[in-house]
Amino acid sequence: MFDLTLTKEDKKLLEMVRFLGEKYMRPLGIEYDRKGEPIPPDHEFFKFLAQIGYQERVAGMGREIEDTSKVERFSARRAVLIGEETSYWDRGVAVSLPGPGLAGPPLAILGTPEQKEKYLSIFKDRENPHWGAFAMTEPGAGSDVARIRTRCVKKDGRWVLNGQKAFCSNADRADFIIVWATVDPKLARAGHRAFIVEKGTKGLSIVKIEKKMGLSAYSSCSLSLEECEVPEENLLGGEKSYEGRQGFKSAMKSFNATRPTIAAMAIGIARAAYDWTLNFVKENYSLSRPIPRYQKIRENIARVRRYIEVGRLLCWKAAWMADKGIENIVEASQAKAFCPMVAQKSVSLCLDIMQDAGIQNDNYVEKLYRDVKALDIVEGTGQIQRIIIARKLFELPSDEM
Repeated sequence: MFDLTLTKEDKKLLEMVRFLGEKYMRPLGIEYDRKGEPIPPDHEFFKFLAQIGYQERVAGMGREIEDTSKVERFSARRAVLIGEETSYWDRGVAVSLPGPGLAGPPLAILGTPEQKEKYLSIFKDRENPHWGAFAMTEPGAGSDVARIRTRCVKKDGRWVLNGQKAFCSNADRADFIIVWATVDPKLARAGHRAFIVEKGTKGLSIVKIEKKMGLSAYSSCSLSLEECEVPEENLLGGEKSYEGRQGFKSAMKSFNATRPTIAAMAIGIARAAYDWTLNFVKENYSLSRPIPRYQKIRENIARVRRYIEVGRLLCWKAAWMADKGIENIVEASQAKAFCPMVAQKSVSLCLDIMQDAGIQNDNYVEKLYRDVKALDIVEGTGQIQRIIIARKLFELPSDEM
């Protein structure tokens, strides 16, 4: 049985997030949704988070990055817990918060001790906010990450990167970006390498900050790498980490750690819609009256609640397995395939319950309807997750699916 017990640190972190969510995150999410732009990196809220140690906690400092058998890891479970709670208050703001972001898991899983110390220690800063970013997706390679075309060539003891990346969260403000590239596209997975590219590196540029239908509070960036030189020591994990197909396997291992978190974020959005709609129903309907439409409302509210509970358990199991070092490919993909799908259904059902009041653009659930769709796409679409699950269940190699 997997462990659902919250540590004292988890409980303290949840209390902090709930305070921040109610006072700052939801109001900021609504404000910047209406503005249609990301929260600027110099916003006072981000500086406040640095001062109270938020970014240090979410960076997994201390026992979460120690790799010893004597220390139990909680980082995946903590990420799921905080992912759901922050997204309950506002998922766009949640992604915008200071911290390593999606760069954290690959750095913790694959990084050398020196790399972890150098790039995770910046989040100890109690004066200024810091961000990390993760760049895998390309204009021609989304869920099928084996198709990436960004090239890396080793010259005179340095690596030179050339290519384009898309939908990279917080890249415009990141202190470093973990960029995935290939030594040769013909090698497919075996050619993958990951690099830590620091802010200000010559040849790295932000081409565009995308306009999105929802989740406006954080920046989604397109990147260009033109003759971008990085030192040899910035190859994530060092040369030995890429023997055989280890580069691709490491990428997949980091996805298996982060996909439950993305799934939990979808559950957080569904929970927000559920609570908002439940209050709306209590204020506007008397469900004890024998009216057929009210029976349907009761059924839909109960269905949304079931979706939330089942989805949360899938996320927790996958995260628990990641922390225990148990292979969780199927469980991570199950969570990612199921939770965004039922979150979309949940928000849609909530809109149905609220009828015309629900689709007005000053109604919070209408915003959630626009926000939730992205969760089905990022970190591998639902269709890709179902392929992964089927491939594992039938023990098929990837080229047979």
